[in-house]
Amino acid sequence: MTKILLVLLWPAGITGILAVAALLARRAAPQAPAGPGTVTKPPAGRASRHGTPAAGRGAGLPPAVRGAARFLAIVVAGAVVVYGLTALLGLLVVHAGPTIDKPIMNWTIAHRVHGWAAVMNRLTKLGDTWTTWGAGAAAAVCLAVAWRRDRWLPPVAVAAAIGVDHFTTLYIRHTFERPGPPDSPHGTFPSGGCDRVVLFYGLIAYLLWREFSRQRRAGIWAGAAVAALAFSEGYSRGYLTLHWLTDILSGWVYGALLLLLFVAAVRLTEGSPGGPSRGGAAPDSAREPIAGLPG
Repeated sequence: MTKILLVLLWPAGITGILAVAALLARRAAPQAPAGPGTVTKPPAGRASRHGTPAAGRGAGLPPAVRGAARFLAIVVAGAVVVYGLTALLGLLVVHAGPTIDKPIMNWTIAHRVHGWAAVMNRLTKLGDTWTTWGAGAAAAVCLAVAWRRDRWLPPVAVAAAIGVDHFTTLYIRHTFERPGPPDSPHGTFPSGGCDRVVLFYGLIAYLLWREFSRQRRAGIWAGAAVAALAFSEGYSRGYLTLHWLTDILSGWVYGALLLLLFVAAVRLTEGSPGGPSRGGAAPDSAREPIAGLPG
């Protein structure tokens, strides 16, 4: 019976995530359509939709170069902060984690079902390095073609995510050198699979939402999809005892911090996503009546 409950934990977790998303989406107020005769003013000091360069330092450089430099500067500075926060978490995990991790690992091994473990062995590849990097690269190419403004941004964001995640994770593991479970004895803090699922699929979802929707309900469901993927990755890694439980939880936190960093970098580089979209609404502060038309 306990083995069945352990198996059912996976669909129960996915169902719970989708149920919460449905509740939040139902409560989300629909956005009103933009009124007739309104246009949107570009954010002050930024490039317009037609690529007008912003004034200021570095005005002689191409807008794409200035934007990419700004984006990378934000990401590098933020990565230092993320490392510091994750290092603080690592101190707690390394000292208090074993009292939680070892009993849970032993219990999982004792109640593991061979057939379900084979399924999880396939599912957990969703967070593998080359799988997430390939998904990010494919999305970057497609978004670079479809992006209506600053087409350099998706490729630069994904490439920076690959570099920052890879080297920051290596540095964190070199700092702690925490041994993993017997099935994965090499350093596992934080869980790279959980981190990559949150960061890369979350970044892809955010860029898609930013460009093609910007509706609150769509954002809720996109977040739920990423959360479901992250839960599946964490569950599969724990079920296969490839990571300690605290490493899985740390991987989710670490990936979320990196995702927040890249979302902030995109927003600070291109501006807030509160403007109009295809079928979306323009904020009142950005609406300007056109001469000869009702405002």
